[in-house]
Amino acid sequence: MNHLRKSPVRSFVRREGRMTNAQKRALEELWPAYGFGSDSGLAGQIAGYENAERSLEIGFGDGDALLSLAKEHPMRCFIGIDPHRPGAGRLLLRLQQEGIENIRIAIGDAAQLMPTIDPGSLSQILILFPDPWPKKRHYKRRLLTADFLHILSEKLQAQGRLHIATDWQEYADEILTALDATPALENEEGRLAFSERPDWRPLTKYERRGLRLGHQVFDIAAIKR
Repeated sequence: MNHLRKSPVRSFVRREGRMTNAQKRALEELWPAYGFGSDSGLAGQIAGYENAERSLEIGFGDGDALLSLAKEHPMRCFIGIDPHRPGAGRLLLRLQQEGIENIRIAIGDAAQLMPTIDPGSLSQILILFPDPWPKKRHYKRRLLTADFLHILSEKLQAQGRLHIATDWQEYADEILTALDATPALENEEGRLAFSERPDWRPLTKYERRGLRLGHQVFDIAAIKR
């Protein structure tokens, strides 16, 4: 894991829009209830959910998918990581307004936060529409490399599942190749194959935008061997 910590290349750039006063207040006032940092650990940190299955979403954006899944599965613990503060503030407001208790979030680089997650502690990892970094000079910023998939595999329990979705075909093909190079993960549809869109996966803002632009959506499903 040390090579991830030492890497100077981030998979994101902070292109944050303006935060509303309500979002700022949420980050100040609600963070102690719903947030965690790199020094706090996160697996099993929700009182009453110590023995619950745990799902991690990397890049929760505005939080719609994470919130939808948490409401649908109230007995499961959901963890979200995203680098952007406005989206986190928006999600915190909704967690308070809707009385959701089974979500904890972190703001930061997923690669840097991986050491806070116990090995074998997750039953599911979701990465929905990660930044494709379409310009060739930015390919080095892409998150989903074979090295990172290996790190994710260590966090999954046996038979735990990884689900990825993207509307960028070249990136989708690259992810399939990286998955094929990750011995601990098995593509559920066979080598270098995409999966059907599962009914349980919420429709995200980025997916809607891609569909409006005429993009095809690619789902990739893997299981921990």
